[in-house]
Amino acid sequence: MAEKAKGKMEQLKGKGKEAVGKVAGDDRMKAEGKTDQAKGKAREAVGKAQDRARGIDDSLGGKKR
Repeated sequence: MAEKAKGKMEQLKGKGKEAVGKVAGDDRMKAEGKTDQAKGKAREAVGKAQDRARGIDDSLGGKKR
């Protein structure tokens, strides 16, 4: 779950950078914002995959919570 939250935060940070870059006319900052958003989406996807893997493990008789 931590990876999903970190991914969401990274996406939010990227959206902020992109918005500031647009207002300031700074193409580099806009690009950094888009990159941060992509990284955040990837990190969130990893977190979701980890959660699914834990769920499958639990359903197959793995760790009990």
